[in-house]
Amino acid sequence: MSVSTKAEAEIKRNPHPDFKKVESSRPDWDKESHFRYTKTADPSWSFGSGANNLHDADTINGEKKHVCINPYEPGRPAPFNYKLLISGIVPRPIGFVSSQSSDGSVRNLAPFSYFNMVNHDPPLFVLGLSSPLATPKDTLKNLVESRECVVNIISEGFVEAANATSVDAPYDVSEWDVSGLTPVADCVDVRAPRVREAVFSVECKLDSVREFESRATPGKKTGCLVVLEGTRFWVREDALNEERNLIAPEVLRPVSRLGGITYGRVTEALEIQRPSFKEDLGGAEGYEKLKKKRDGDDSK
Repeated sequence: MSVSTKAEAEIKRNPHPDFKKVESSRPDWDKESHFRYTKTADPSWSFGSGANNLHDADTINGEKKHVCINPYEPGRPAPFNYKLLISGIVPRPIGFVSSQSSDGSVRNLAPFSYFNMVNHDPPLFVLGLSSPLATPKDTLKNLVESRECVVNIISEGFVEAANATSVDAPYDVSEWDVSGLTPVADCVDVRAPRVREAVFSVECKLDSVREFESRATPGKKTGCLVVLEGTRFWVREDALNEERNLIAPEVLRPVSRLGGITYGRVTEALEIQRPSFKEDLGGAEGYEKLKKKRDGDDSK
């Protein structure tokens, strides 16, 4: 049993004894569902109003209490924290990372939902990997050796193939073959291939790696934070605007991760303008009026 297989057995990510039976009972994929914009839940919301009426509906039978959890309380298994966090920090973007060994003989393709963008000048991205440097997962091994990769964004059109690359295959097994996705070796700054099926991809160079130690088991290394710098962007032309500074969500059709084995689609969105302190709130004078009103309401 490999390390990842053993970890999966401990985590019990799949809650269904017979997943295919459960899946067959669900509705078919909604091909008619397309990206659209809606209004906010309360378009007339004003400064100082607090939560909208959706929150009121949630608490109609009384205010719900919160439970405080110590992640290191006696008897609490480490996988519990993992399962709680991935079900609460949602939706998470997925970094679909293409990497290869320093000599190019071994190629790897893997999805990471411990992923995000953290800066734009320079373009910086972070990956979280649940493995130490001493026994690195395939992607971490390749990143440390070659110091480069390509981060691709997963779209609805290849979500099954992307999920297949999370298989616990040995290092010398290529997830490109497992998934059937197409490697394109036309990158400018890196040797790792990008995914042809991806609408958006970023060539990246390794900036830094930081290793973390377990709090529950002092001395045990449990994971690494990898910082990547983007050097080139690849965008499918039908998704890109004329100024080459926006990607159309209805073309990208991104997929996110939720808890367990759940993925999410982006089929609805809402727009809210970023407010101006002076023009919308009324500057310092408007703020003082709002504060007095709030203080008066709190005293009742």
